[in-house]
Amino acid sequence: MIKKTGILTLVVCLFLLLFSPALVQAQGGLTILDSSAEADFPSGLNFNLSAESEVNITDIRLCYYVDRISYAHVTSEVYIEFVPATTVDVSWTLEMVKIGGLPPGSSIEYWWLVEDASGERVETAPVRVQFDDTRYSWDSLTEDKVTMYWYEGGESFIQELMAAAQQTLARLAEDTGAELEQPVSLYIYASVQDLRGAMIYPREWTGGVAFTRYGTIVIGISPINLVWGEGAVAHELAHLVIHQMVLNPYSGLPTWLDEGLAMYAQGSLAPEYAAYLNQAIADDSLISVRSLSSPFSAYAAEATLSYAQSYSLVEFLISNYGQGKMLELLNTFSQGSGYDAALDSVYGFDMDGLNTLWREHVMGQSPPIEETGMPPLLTGILVALTMGFLSGVVVAIRYKPKGRGG
Repeated sequence: MIKKTGILTLVVCLFLLLFSPALVQAQGGLTILDSSAEADFPSGLNFNLSAESEVNITDIRLCYYVDRISYAHVTSEVYIEFVPATTVDVSWTLEMVKIGGLPPGSSIEYWWLVEDASGERVETAPVRVQFDDTRYSWDSLTEDKVTMYWYEGGESFIQELMAAAQQTLARLAEDTGAELEQPVSLYIYASVQDLRGAMIYPREWTGGVAFTRYGTIVIGISPINLVWGEGAVAHELAHLVIHQMVLNPYSGLPTWLDEGLAMYAQGSLAPEYAAYLNQAIADDSLISVRSLSSPFSAYAAEATLSYAQSYSLVEFLISNYGQGKMLELLNTFSQGSGYDAALDSVYGFDMDGLNTLWREHVMGQSPPIEETGMPPLLTGILVALTMGFLSGVVVAIRYKPKGRGG
């Protein structure tokens, strides 16, 4: 069901009053006059407090907790600097540059601890506020566990993206057994420029981010770039599904499996990726599976090959060993297993063994480079721009091979 998210409601939440004046009062006269939290998205969340007492107020602390998926409930406590007095007005800002930023829709719970010179102490009741991006008038669409927010483009636009999301979930469930365990939210910004304006120090190629611990995805998708947007939604949503399933306090996934599953969820491998993979096979310059377990290179050419190989590795495992084994592998990782131990437990080989089997597989089936219809120079250009598909940069260059229509 599509519904309108009212700006007034959001503003009221952000300026929520903790208690009315004189409502919270210690026996000796220590009183909380006013408390509020005001969002300055995306840069900070401002907290304000007014209090009075018959004697000097000497100690004020702000406690807050950011709601996210975690194995430990971590509460932060801030000692507020102020001049002791019988009436005080203090403020403190949670600066997002210091914590890496929060996605829109994040929830923060906070409360105050106040003490005066007589030893009287007040602890206010916890209040929850939303860190929302109120710069836009958001509409929302919810289907099962997926909610999408958008502000530009008609209902057909968001319906297409929702359909892509549901198809991705169905594909993941069928091929890997992985399913969403918790609801997720997707914020669809109308451009990558709008998206970057919602982030703290974004990289210049950023176009989509999955905040796995918050169950939130933010993507910049123009209504005129819907095809790219469907792929981006599939990629980032796959990350959330997999991370929900394997989250544990001990170990994560090898990068090739994490990114390979996200690439696989998008559908078949794009021609520019296939061309680069085939070239590496022909040149015998494939990256080892063990190397692909670490974060990918920042260089576009090597990163593109890393993504292409990751897709191929996942496709190899699913096609040759089936959905049941992939589900078992993910469940093994969810128990905190190491990379080699998980593979050996499920498939009977470690990463080096997988590397050998996979290389034999792709060496025997790779088509000649010329069959991709992708000239080497243009392949290089597309590879340099290919991170636009994964990161959201809109690529204006299109290649039309000879003999192909459309």
